[in-house]
Amino acid sequence: MEIDFIDETESIKQDYLELISRLLSYAATEEKIPDNAELSLTFVDNEEIQRLNKEYRSLDRPTDVLSFALEEEQEGELAINGEGLPLVLGDIIISVTKAEEQAKEYNHSLSRELGFLALHGFLHLLGYDHMEKDEETKMFSRQEEILNGFGLSR
Repeated sequence: MEIDFIDETESIKQDYLELISRLLSYAATEEKIPDNAELSLTFVDNEEIQRLNKEYRSLDRPTDVLSFALEEEQEGELAINGEGLPLVLGDIIISVTKAEEQAKEYNHSLSRELGFLALHGFLHLLGYDHMEKDEETKMFSRQEEILNGFGLSR
């Protein structure tokens, strides 16, 4: 799987990018995602994620992660992924500021928090959600299974 990392904060260490890349590749294998899948992962500050959250979700506050899936099909739409073309999953946006705050709050490393948020966003790109209780149970269980299987548990 190809991941296009964009660090608008210029603060993300190469070690974090490598960890996230390995984690998401592991998750892609676990979720049976084709090798030719692509996504982008952008690191921003609280101001930028708040702007995006307001624009796309009408919530005027910062959040930790946003996901914008490109492969979602609505009723009556045709899939645009032709044979041989990459499967473009979408975009994940992570607030580094929020990740740092939450790492301290949950008393674990920033690498664990960034990995958790990247995986959470990735699962959203695959169609997982947590708006309803049963969806939340399924998504959060899968999240923990992947984190534990990868070795990034709390």
